Amino acid sequence: MFSVSQSHVVPASSFALRLGVSAPWRLFAAILLAAAVSNAAAQTRRPMAPADILRIANVSDAQISPNGEWIVYTVFTTEGDSTRSTLWLARAIADPDRSQPTTRRVPARREPEQYRDWPEVRRPPMQLLPATWNASTPRWAPDGLQIAFLATQDGHTGIWLTDLNRSVPKFIAPIQITNFFITYAGEPFDWSPDSRRIAYISATEQEREAEPGTKPNDPRVIDRIQYKSRTSFSDKRRTHVWFVEIDKPEPRQLTSGRFYDHAVSFSSNGEEIAFLSNHETDPDANNNSDIFAVDLRGEVRQITNTRGCEFDPSWSPDGRLLTYLATKRDVTTIDSVAEDAHVWVIDAAGGRGRELATKLDRRARSPRWAGNGQHVYFLAGDEGETKLWAVKVEGDNLREIFPHPDAVNTSSEQHGRGRPFQISNFSINSRVVTQLAFVLSDAVHPAEVWSAAATFPPSLRRISRHNDEFRRGLRLSEPDEVRFKSFDGTTIQGWLIKPLGWRSDRKYPLVLSIHGGPHGMSGWAFNAAFQVYAARGYGVLFLNPRGSSGYGQKFSDGTLGEWGGGDYKDLMAGVDEALKRQSWIHPERLGVTGGSYGGFMTNWIITQTPRFKAAVASASVSNLISFYATSLYQDLIHAEFGGFPWDNFELLWQWSPLRYVKQAQTPTLFLHGELDNDVHITQAEEMYMALKRRGVESALVRYPREGHGLREPQHRVDALERTLAWFDRYLR
Repeated sequence: MFSVSQSHVVPASSFALRLGVSAPWRLFAAILLAAAVSNAAAQTRRPMAPADILRIANVSDAQISPNGEWIVYTVFTTEGDSTRSTLWLARAIADPDRSQPTTRRVPARREPEQYRDWPEVRRPPMQLLPATWNASTPRWAPDGLQIAFLATQDGHTGIWLTDLNRSVPKFIAPIQITNFFITYAGEPFDWSPDSRRIAYISATEQEREAEPGTKPNDPRVIDRIQYKSRTSFSDKRRTHVWFVEIDKPEPRQLTSGRFYDHAVSFSSNGEEIAFLSNHETDPDANNNSDIFAVDLRGEVRQITNTRGCEFDPSWSPDGRLLTYLATKRDVTTIDSVAEDAHVWVIDAAGGRGRELATKLDRRARSPRWAGNGQHVYFLAGDEGETKLWAVKVEGDNLREIFPHPDAVNTSSEQHGRGRPFQISNFSINSRVVTQLAFVLSDAVHPAEVWSAAATFPPSLRRISRHNDEFRRGLRLSEPDEVRFKSFDGTTIQGWLIKPLGWRSDRKYPLVLSIHGGPHGMSGWAFNAAFQVYAARGYGVLFLNPRGSSGYGQKFSDGTLGEWGGGDYKDLMAGVDEALKRQSWIHPERLGVTGGSYGGFMTNWIITQTPRFKAAVASASVSNLISFYATSLYQDLIHAEFGGFPWDNFELLWQWSPLRYVKQAQTPTLFLHGELDNDVHITQAEEMYMALKRRGVESALVRYPREGHGLREPQHRVDALERTLAWFDRYLR
C-alpha cells in the first residue's frame, strides 16, 4: 500500500474518537479515512516521463552468506552522466525477537491494485563500502567471514576483500580484462573451500611479430574471424586461470595458450579448478566450449568432449559431480541460440554427462547446488515468467520453488492469485538448511532483493527498497495478459497495456513493441519504456511470437530458416486480435518499434504491410547477406539458416527487409550506435538510404561512442524522447 508520512496524516483512531463514535464506527471511519488518503495520494502521482528512466535503481547479483543470515548485492544507479555501482548489505532473516509476516495484506478498496506496494522492508540495508567506491560481483568466502569483489580503486583494478564490519577493503590480485567477446563468460572468480585461496580469470598479452616496416596498428592486419569486439577491434589478450593466496597475495598463472579460458569453479577438496574453454582447431569458426580442470601445479585435464556447448560448471559439495548447462547441436552461435540449454551433471573424473529435469521443455540457466548436494536449483523461462526450480540429482524429481505468486504479492486478496514475476538472479547458502536470495521484479515493480527459506510454502521476505520512492511518485499502467490462436492454430501469449487515464469512450493509438533475439522472451518484468508510452497516451502491445524462448524447443525453433515468416504472422494476428477485442484501439493509428531482432522485424513489417503509420527501428538488421560479414556474430546466420551466403544466397535475400523496400510506405526513424559491432550501423544506413531515395519519410539518428544498446544516460533519454516525438508526429 502507498505509504504517507505520519506527520501529514491524522491517525484514524484519533479522528474517530474526536467524533465520539462507538468502536465499530471507529473502524469504519478508519477505513474511510485510509481510503480517502490513498485516493488523494494516487491522484497526486504523475505520469512517467522519459527522464524518469534514469531514476530506476538496477538491483542485481544477490549473494547469500554461507550461514544464510546476510545478503550482499549490487545496485547500479545513474549519477549525472555516469553509472555508479555500489555494494549493499542486508539481513536475510528476520530479527529473532520478533516475527515478520510473509505478506502484508490490505483491503482492496484502499488503493488501485497497481499501486499496492510489496511488503515493507523493516530493516533497511546499508552500503558495504565507503561512499567513493564503485564495485561489483560480491562473493562470500565459504567461512562467511570475508567478501571478495571486483573494483578499480587507487589505481588498482582487480579483486578486493572486506568483511561484515565493513573494514577498509584490502587489494588481493590485479586483473587484466580483454575486450574480446566471450559468450556466457560465467564466474570471473571463486573461493577455495577453506577460504584461503581465490581462483580467477585474468588476461595476458599474446605477442605477435610485426610485419617488417609497419608501425603498431598502422595498418591493421586482420587474420582471424572474430576480429571485432562489441565496440572496437579485438585486442591481443587471452584469458587464463590464475589463483592467489589470501594471506600471501602473489598471483600464479595456471593455464596458458591461444585459448580463452573462463567460468571458474573451485573443487570441493580445493585441489582443482574447473573452467570452460574452446579448444577447437579454429575456435573463432566453431563455438564449442568444453569443461576442463586444472590443478594448482598447472596440470590440465578435459572433463567433457561433446559436439555441443557446455556452460556454467559447478562442483557438487562432496566433489563427486559437476553440474552445468549444455546444448547438443553441432552448430550453434555466440549470439542468440535457438537451442534451449538444459541442466546436466557429470562425474568429476569425466565420461558421459546425464541430463536432469528431462520432462521440463524449457530453457534453463544458472544451475546451483543445494548445500546437501541432493538437489540442483536453476532458473527457466516459462510463458513470460522466469521461475526457480529444483531437481533431485538422483531420481530426477522436479518441483517449482515458488508455484504461487500470491506468496509474494498482496494482490492475491482480490484475484486469488498474485502477479506473475521474473527472477533475474538467485543464490543458495552452503549449509544443509537451504536459504535463498534472489532478485525479483513484476510488471509494476522494478527489481528488488528477496530472501526465502526453501520450505513449502516458502517463507518470503523483501530485503531491499531501492525503487520504492520512484514508484510512490508515479502513476503506472498494469498489463493485461492476452492469448490467442495464430494462423496455424498455435497459441500465442502477449500483453496489452492501456494508456494512462484510459476511458472506454475514447480511441487511442497503439504501439506494437517487438523483443530482440530472436529467441528472447517478453513477460512480467518491469519495462520502463512501456510505462512512458502509456503515460503519453499510447496503448502498448507486446507479444512472444514463435522463436521466443519460454515455450519449449519446437516453439523456439520457429524462426529457423525464415526470419519474418511465422513470427511475422503471429505478430499480425496479435494486432488483429487486439483490434477485435478492444474497441478503444484506433485502427488507423498503429505504430511499431523494436530493437536488435525487434528492429529487424520492424524493418520487415514496414516492407510487408502499410497498416502501420509510424515505425522506430533500433539497432536494426536490414540485409542478411551483408549482416553476416559485418556482425561480431559471424556464426549467427550459419546457425539460423543452415549455411553461409554463398551456399544459400537466395534464401538470405528472401528474408531480408531490404529486398522489399519498394513496398515500404511507413515513416521510419532509425536509432543506432556508431560503434555497434553486434549489428553494424551500415544495416541502418542501407535501410535508411533506400527509404530516403524512394521518398518515404525517414531519419537516422547516430549515437557516438555507443554499441548495441545505449549506455550513456543522456543518449538513453534522448532515444526515448525521439521515439515518442516520432509517434506523436504520425499517430496523433
